[in-house]
Amino acid sequence: MSMARLRRFRFAPVRRIVRPFQHFFRRATSGGIVLIIASVFALVWANSAWGDQYFSLWQLKFGIGFGRFNITKDLSHWINDGLMAVFFFVVGLEIKREVLIGELSSLNKALLPIAGALGGMLMPALIYIYINYNTDALNGWGIPMATDIAFALGVLALLGSRMPLGIKVFLTALAIVDDLGAVVVIALFYSGDLWWYGILFAASFWGCMLVLNLLGARNSLLYLLPGIGLWLSLLSSGVHATIAGVLAALTIPARTRINAAEFVENVEGFLQVFKSSGAQGDNIISSQAQRGAVHAIEQACCQVESPLVRLEHKLHPWVAFVIIPVFALANAGIALDGIGGTLFSPVATGVMLGLILGKVIGIFLFSWLAVKFGLAALPAGTSWRQIIGVSALAGIGFTMSFFITDLAFDNEEFIRQAKTGILFASLIAGFLGWALIRSATTTAE
Repeated sequence: MSMARLRRFRFAPVRRIVRPFQHFFRRATSGGIVLIIASVFALVWANSAWGDQYFSLWQLKFGIGFGRFNITKDLSHWINDGLMAVFFFVVGLEIKREVLIGELSSLNKALLPIAGALGGMLMPALIYIYINYNTDALNGWGIPMATDIAFALGVLALLGSRMPLGIKVFLTALAIVDDLGAVVVIALFYSGDLWWYGILFAASFWGCMLVLNLLGARNSLLYLLPGIGLWLSLLSSGVHATIAGVLAALTIPARTRINAAEFVENVEGFLQVFKSSGAQGDNIISSQAQRGAVHAIEQACCQVESPLVRLEHKLHPWVAFVIIPVFALANAGIALDGIGGTLFSPVATGVMLGLILGKVIGIFLFSWLAVKFGLAALPAGTSWRQIIGVSALAGIGFTMSFFITDLAFDNEEFIRQAKTGILFASLIAGFLGWALIRSATTTAE
């Protein structure tokens, strides 16, 4: 047996084991599947004989620092303020990319999802306010405004390749604008008492990151230390610390060092060097020229890809398969005893009607008005019935709604009611949106 065949035989079992996992993590629906598993596990754990351990786990205290410079928070706060800052960093990268080169890069393309997102934020908030007006729970008006982009796109992906590209693009752009709106709402309405020195320190660190961008610094590690300083400053300032993630993302360079033509020219030259420096099948360890060519190609790949896209690509699996599931595990565990009274409370009712009814009315109405007055046009190959289905699908609040719930309320009963409403609303919205889009697409065919 030749050495090449021997190596293939040796690693074949490993490849057979690893390949199914690789395929799973590359699928569009995989993040949603892991999120569902984490949420169901949290619900089962919270309502099992070990429910007390579930709730006490997230109250464990952890501290970082030394001497007087010490930050101590419970585990749930480290997840919500720390890990979720990475989530918001990726959201910020997506927003910047969409504004620069995506569906939000021109006014004509952006107006329809912007109009839909505005309606999808305004109408749910108004419904919640109407139901909870003059109550202590009024501060939860921001909860039904949010859309969980990962969950919504995961449900849409279940419909397969029959789905028009325009619908996917519309939902993605809509959710990006929705995320931006949620960031603004959190910054303006769900931050605490402000410590202006902390804000000044944060501005200084952010300024350093902007200077790095202007100087053309492309090494992501250079942005890490001032990014941590920005997060720590906002954490102590009263502005919610996750905003640091979005602000940091805006400073990451989106420029490439070489263009596509230069990349092709360089790589073709290095490949010629590689081919001419050794016989086919030789081990490149023994060829310094081949090793140099490989490293040069690797360098060219880094130069043709912007730091923004590279970071988004590297961090997305960590966010989808670690951070968001951990967040769901810590927040989706709700005690379901007395569920009837909880589900029909004003808080849960406001959240449910806001996410289900408010999203459909708001997104569809504002989108229709934008098209009616000639400000925007429907995506190619889409119908208004499909837009209604997307509007329903946007009622999956989940991650962002859970996040805003913990910012809006200190009252544990209000938190429980809101999270119960989010769970039921997201379940109904997901099924309703899937059924409406599937029906509209089948009819169109």
